[in-house]
Amino acid sequence: MRVEHQLRAFEQALKSYDGNLPLHRFLPTYFKQNKQMGSFDRRWVTRHLYSFFRLGKALPQLNSEQRLSVADFLAHDTVSLIVEKNLPDFVAKIHAPFEEKLQFVKSQYPDFNLEDVYPPHSFLSSDVDKTAFYKSFFSQPNLFIRVSAEDVSTILSKLQNANIVVEQISETALSLPNGTKLETILEEGSYQVQDLSSQHTGSYFKPNKYDKWWDCCAASGGKTLLLHSLEPVVELLVTDLRESVLLNLDERFKHAGIRKYHKKELDLLKNNDQILHHYAFDGIILDAPCTGSGTWGRTPEMLTFFEERKISQFATIQKVIVQNLVKYLKPGKPLIYITCSAFSAENEDVIRHITETLPLTLESMEVIKGYEKNADTMFVARLIKTQD
Repeated sequence: MRVEHQLRAFEQALKSYDGNLPLHRFLPTYFKQNKQMGSFDRRWVTRHLYSFFRLGKALPQLNSEQRLSVADFLAHDTVSLIVEKNLPDFVAKIHAPFEEKLQFVKSQYPDFNLEDVYPPHSFLSSDVDKTAFYKSFFSQPNLFIRVSAEDVSTILSKLQNANIVVEQISETALSLPNGTKLETILEEGSYQVQDLSSQHTGSYFKPNKYDKWWDCCAASGGKTLLLHSLEPVVELLVTDLRESVLLNLDERFKHAGIRKYHKKELDLLKNNDQILHHYAFDGIILDAPCTGSGTWGRTPEMLTFFEERKISQFATIQKVIVQNLVKYLKPGKPLIYITCSAFSAENEDVIRHITETLPLTLESMEVIKGYEKNADTMFVARLIKTQD
């Protein structure tokens, strides 16, 4: 039977996955090693694995097949063979609103607790609506792109002509279904893939012409590109610990038309005075290393494999980095602290610590509630350096 074949394929993939790689990186390698799997098999294995991990640690007393059945019912509005086999009474409700589906699961499984979906729930920021946050894990966040205001109508037309479902969220933000392939529709450099919450952090930058700004954990340069879109006439320094991501940054900057910038490979946990002693910045963007706990809707496997000890490890790293940065910031100028975490220990607690121990005052901060808009949940704070 086809359903038994799908179950064997799911169980084999699940057994092979140890959580060391994100699921989206594990699966291509796994499929290459299992060439007998056709596109149909690959599609269902992918769906089943993502559905399974969206259940987090809920219903631990059930076996993996039963948990998959419940998870797939909650995560999709199309019936899978596995739901038909194991939960025939659920099929009629597959198109029901999520809240109704959730209540039906609870009626059939009284031990189901929504809180168990997100195991480290006790660490969440008090600003997070926990129930809404947990529910968000049963749907994949959208794909968001940022475009220039001048090009938005042209890009909308191109997407609509290609029968792409697209929604304009703001003057420069567009929302599309996750997995939308844009490469053959839009010209490279005419858009930037950037989550809606990440785009929102730009409202905290407030750059001026000819400012000197440092994006110190630049990765592939998304925040720098956002800064440049707000004020093209800024002098840029971009740094990261990893040379490979800086090479990706070069490629993105090239397509975005950014030619003038400085780039360095730096470890921010070390003293970099020998390299940076002559620098003084009008603004610093710190997109800090973090647990990524606000983005697990895209990587739901983290709900199963995350180790709570990492929260305090990242919080320590964040505090040390800020301590090492502040000396290079001019008095009266902003440090923009950003994480894609929903944990208070990495957000509000870090801000409290650095304002108590460093010459920084808090101007404003915000938990960006992406779960309300099918986007990532993030945190941003704007801190001002006091006079030396």
